[in-house]
Amino acid sequence: MANTYKKQPLSEEVQQEMQDAVEEKASVIEEFIQRLLSGGKMSSVTVVNSIPFLLFIAFLGIVYIANRHHAENTVRKISALNKEVKVLSWEFKTLKAELMLKSTKSEILAQMDSTGLKELVVPPRKIVIKNPDQKK
Repeated sequence: MANTYKKQPLSEEVQQEMQDAVEEKASVIEEFIQRLLSGGKMSSVTVVNSIPFLLFIAFLGIVYIANRHHAENTVRKISALNKEVKVLSWEFKTLKAELMLKSTKSEILAQMDSTGLKELVVPPRKIVIKNPDQKK
């Protein structure tokens, strides 16, 4: 699908109006810069009138820098905590694997051999105590 925004070229009158508007804006900016740099009464009045605005801009700059500094510190802390979580996760997995290994039957038997305990060969028996009050 073709671009349909511009269906026909602009007329010369419209182009001239647009050119005049651009030149007018450029001349206004140029006059402002000349008045500001000329050093006359207008420049001192302009500077004095713009002091509150300049202070406000300076304050915003300081707040921006402080916010950026705080954000960078927060990112560093988050990164350090993520690294610590990874290390603790690895440690947890290692300890869990060691526990699983040590809780196997063969490992328990190997540890109990040193204390003198041995594995039962016969199955355990249930001891039943008969009450004299019970009827048979």
